[in-house]
Amino acid sequence: MHGISERITYREVISKEEKLMSNENKQCVNLNTSANVEQCRGVEITSPPTTIGAGVPVKLPVVLGNFTITSHLVANIEFEHPVLEIKDIKKRVVLTQCRLMTPSSDSDNDRSTGPFPLFIKGFVRKNIQYASPTHNEKGECISSEMKSLTTNIPFECMATVELANEVLLPTRNTRREFDFFRSQDLGNGFPEKDKYLSSDLSQFHQQSSQHYNDLPFCELVSSEIIEWDEATDRRSLGDGPEDEGYFHHVLEKMMLSFHIRVLQSQQVSFGVF
Repeated sequence: MHGISERITYREVISKEEKLMSNENKQCVNLNTSANVEQCRGVEITSPPTTIGAGVPVKLPVVLGNFTITSHLVANIEFEHPVLEIKDIKKRVVLTQCRLMTPSSDSDNDRSTGPFPLFIKGFVRKNIQYASPTHNEKGECISSEMKSLTTNIPFECMATVELANEVLLPTRNTRREFDFFRSQDLGNGFPEKDKYLSSDLSQFHQQSSQHYNDLPFCELVSSEIIEWDEATDRRSLGDGPEDEGYFHHVLEKMMLSFHIRVLQSQQVSFGVF
């Protein structure tokens, strides 16, 4: 019975505390009582430049390397209207991802030239301008209307690259937990001289550090495309001139090659002239 009454008392206490907390400010952090605003102290840090040389330290985008990426694509393109012939195709290469994946630094080395995987993702935007035939009762000539179709041809690949200049490897974040010794009474049922010797579970202590590293980024410099577009369902017009026809489907084979530049913002020594 004594144990049951203790459990009931404990539950009542917890219930009262929860009610009090719900009636007070429901925000996770009460800025009026828990946050402190005061004068901060600023101390200059002498950061070593990433390149050797005398001069003024500046932070600039450093070219890590220039690479030509080649990919081969195959796509089936369907036209809503019949196609007499394709007049022109305008193309634009779009990169949606260009990410150089590097490991984190260690105590022995904080920079490297690789090799590293370079993940690339994007699409080729194509605007196809074509002539679509219209009905002609005489059958002596073919009338047509100019139409266009815009579509995106996606691509994704990974290339292993060696850098011309060293990339600064990211510094790891750290979290170190520590405790304090505490001696507590064991309570009823234990000798008075015995103690509960351990850390305090009601407290948490930690020292942490975060490093905001400079992420390598890419620039798209130029691109080149070689393509073959071949109709797969061409049919004769029937009442039109000989050898004339139309189609709705095209099988496209494409060789895509583009030049990208990989950079990273680094602190370097810039000579004074």
